[in-house]
Amino acid sequence: MKDSLISRNYSLNIKGKLFDLNSPKIMGILNATPDSFYKGSRVSGVTHILTIAETMLQEGAHILDIGGFSTRPNANQVTEDEEMQRVIPLVEAISKELPEAIISIDTFRSKVAKSTIEAGASIINDVSGGQADEAMFETVAKLKAPYILMHMRGTPTNMMSDIHYENVTKEVINFFVEQTQKLKKLGHNDIIIDPGFGFSKNITQNYELLKHLNRLHMVGYPVLIGVSRKSMIYKLLKTTPEMALNGTNILNFASLEKGARILRVHDVKEARETIELFRAIQN
Repeated sequence: MKDSLISRNYSLNIKGKLFDLNSPKIMGILNATPDSFYKGSRVSGVTHILTIAETMLQEGAHILDIGGFSTRPNANQVTEDEEMQRVIPLVEAISKELPEAIISIDTFRSKVAKSTIEAGASIINDVSGGQADEAMFETVAKLKAPYILMHMRGTPTNMMSDIHYENVTKEVINFFVEQTQKLKKLGHNDIIIDPGFGFSKNITQNYELLKHLNRLHMVGYPVLIGVSRKSMIYKLLKTTPEMALNGTNILNFASLEKGARILRVHDVKEARETIELFRAIQN
């Protein structure tokens, strides 16, 4: 892949302000769920999330990603109303107490996306890539909110039942081309693509995709990477999510070398240090 594709300029329009993606950015994970795979990311209540959110911002987070529906395999199903009850008070609290924060809402439901944007969120992070809710793309276009388009087959419940690929990188790229074209026809161009590590992919496929990550730049949009403490790390190393920070940092560095612009992480300070070291080598 030519360096010119990796080094192309990217930016987003977030509520009328330009958000520069020419240097790597950090997205901190805040899970308003009792069953997320990594216990350290779970938050309970407004006071707790405000404390963690403030710490993440101080450590260098540029975006805070709030989710109310666990997407780990075999996670408990949550109704739309329950999801909104989990996330809207948190979005409102952060918007009020930490107005400088850019909030992303991790949801595949258009109604939740609309309600949380109205409550103060700025970005929609959809693990289904627009496949779970047929109204999502039109909602995103109307809201004019930056949209994170992730690759996944099926749903979080059954996503590991369809993991046959002739060429995983090629098929993920084709998915992004098809879905981004749909958004462009609706007049929406503020898009980030996420290859969906761990979603509908086994360990070998995850590393094959990471090896060829630079090829995703041909789609023409900035790439977000979410490998933080995932099973592709801890299962390979025969350890646990709690012991997978070192592996996370290594894969984040490798992703930066291949042009990733956003690192979605549980550990903001360590991600910031990874980016600082990457920049030192680049400079």
